[in-house]
Amino acid sequence: MPYRAPVADFRFLMDHIVGFSDVAATDTFSEATPDMVDAILTEAAKMSEEVLAPLQRNGDLHPATLENGVVRTSPGFGDGYKAIAEGGWIGMSASPENGGMGLPMTLTTAVNEMMSAACLSLQLNPLMSQGQIEALEHHASDEIKETYLPKLISGEWCGTMNLTEPQAGSDVGALRTKAEPNGDGSYAITGQKIYISWADNDFTENVCHLVLARLPEAVAGTKGISLFMVPKLIPDADGNPGERNDLRVVSLEHKLGLHGSPTAVMEYSGAKGWMVGPENGGMAAMFTMMNNARLGVGVQGIGAADGAYQHALGYAMDRKQGKAPGTGAIIEHADVRRMLAGMKADIFAARAIALMNAVAIDMATATGDASWKARAAFLTPICKAFGTDTGIAVASTGVQIHGGMGFVEETGAAQYSRDVRVTAIYEGTNGIQAMDLVARKMMDGGEIAQSLIEEIQDGAEAAKATHGDMATAVWNAAESLRETTEWLAAQKDLTQRFAGAVAYLRAFARVLGGHAHLQAAMSGDEARGKLATFYINRLLPEHAGLLAEVRTGADNLMSITNDELAA
Repeated sequence: MPYRAPVADFRFLMDHIVGFSDVAATDTFSEATPDMVDAILTEAAKMSEEVLAPLQRNGDLHPATLENGVVRTSPGFGDGYKAIAEGGWIGMSASPENGGMGLPMTLTTAVNEMMSAACLSLQLNPLMSQGQIEALEHHASDEIKETYLPKLISGEWCGTMNLTEPQAGSDVGALRTKAEPNGDGSYAITGQKIYISWADNDFTENVCHLVLARLPEAVAGTKGISLFMVPKLIPDADGNPGERNDLRVVSLEHKLGLHGSPTAVMEYSGAKGWMVGPENGGMAAMFTMMNNARLGVGVQGIGAADGAYQHALGYAMDRKQGKAPGTGAIIEHADVRRMLAGMKADIFAARAIALMNAVAIDMATATGDASWKARAAFLTPICKAFGTDTGIAVASTGVQIHGGMGFVEETGAAQYSRDVRVTAIYEGTNGIQAMDLVARKMMDGGEIAQSLIEEIQDGAEAAKATHGDMATAVWNAAESLRETTEWLAAQKDLTQRFAGAVAYLRAFARVLGGHAHLQAAMSGDEARGKLATFYINRLLPEHAGLLAEVRTGADNLMSITNDELAA
């Protein structure tokens, strides 16, 4: 079944669920009229369906390779990237001052999902550039902006993020890469970085690396880290790629999936770099890029889920097996239909959360209102973790629907499962997202969480007249979430919070999904109403067990000794 971009779903969510009309009503995004939105979504869908989707299997069957220090990419990826760049899709939300479109992040989020569903391994390249563009817009000097932003936005150059080292994974503060002043405003960067996505390619003129490193005499930990722009080719006086910098791809990782996306070990041997942001301010600058990427990675999970769902749906509609009623295809079996409905319902919920997140970012950008910024920050870990967990679960279910053929590589079902698995790991593991949610994002005592819960309950109250049972179920779920949020915020020992963090994040996502489905049912669309009934009756109840887990605290977990775990 060929990939079909879910343009109607995006349009529906923007019109009925996530409040995109508020974004379009601002002066900043006044050009995002319904006609423009339709044109953007339609053109991105066409590119994703016709150009990117045919490359999906190429990346898996013909992985990127390293030949004499040069990365050779999968067949057709160069043409696919060219279509992305020439369409202006990389710089959709970038500032028009540097060649961007200045469009809402909500639209970029929709387009990124379509590209992820079509060919996740290629889409990861422009996603990295988008994050770098935002980091430079917020933190770089005017000189660096003028040199790099137009090229990154046009796609002539692409960007990467270099954080991880062999001894410094999630503990970024343990990094050892050094940055020594050259005396001319530049720095000599020396060290090794690992797991660098799209560290090199054979289709862009230059690759621009944002590298975290430590200045001489810098304090230990994250407070002593600075950020540097370290290009593969050093721009000359005219801003064109010049001499080769002293950096290299040492090797490419042999990965479970995403074979078309080269993941490299990078070696910097006194490579020339320029500081981005202030001395020892590297983490603040890098977090700008990482937060952009966390929304983007959540959307990658949703895109992979949609690709896997459509693949499984096509198989289920064609495959004849057993004594099924109707067409005789396996889609007529109750259990297969249960799996497909669960996949579709969770994709809708995750997509709604991602667009809620993007709308909050847009409203913060347009209004400068701190409450919108806080809302976006709160939703980001939920979007990242639930979006990628949904991708993994849906892709796994897709294999199950294929039966034995799902375990056979020729069907392509397993690729979705292998490709999406890493999304729960990179840009901060999902466990770290959950810990961030219950700690940093609750430094306000749970105020933002409670405001979201109040909106959910207000929506449920409004729905009770026409959708009584479903509305009551959503209201009650939100009330349980409110009570648990109060309990969680009252815990001063963070270990008590962390023990139930993953369960709390998933419960919050479940309730947000119930809210989105209830609002969809309120639209009067019969098919969406049926899917909402399925979600609220079958999937939403999961929240109760999750919240019970949260409130058990940490004692029964931490009392289990290391020796007992190893016994």
